[in-house]
Amino acid sequence: MYPANCHYTEEHEWVRVEGDIGVVGITHHAQQELGDIVYVDLPKVGGTVERGKTLASVESVKAVSDVYAPVSGEVVEVNSLLAASPEKLNEDPHGDAWLVKIKLSAPSEIKQLLTAEDYQKYVGAEKSKH
Repeated sequence: MYPANCHYTEEHEWVRVEGDIGVVGITHHAQQELGDIVYVDLPKVGGTVERGKTLASVESVKAVSDVYAPVSGEVVEVNSLLAASPEKLNEDPHGDAWLVKIKLSAPSEIKQLLTAEDYQKYVGAEKSKH
């Protein structure tokens, strides 16, 4: 369910590294918890983001949730598809519904993130607490 070529945060974001670019999105688990997504607020291209700080927000019929940057760097692209079709996040969170592309300023940060296997265990442990 969680692509092995991505790295994950405990806040339910993922990043896939392509050269010096990190493609960032929210996980399947995150979209499931949020429910039907109705709006996505993305940062501006050219802005810089810091790992662990708010990157974007996602609004569902239930709540508004912050999305945190899994890596630091400059926002080089935002997914314009989500402005018109925020529900794509529910349909394809690990594919077409990525949020932003970030030019990595500290590629070593990736090593601090979870692997797909570790993330799956984390989500499993979190679910069993509820």
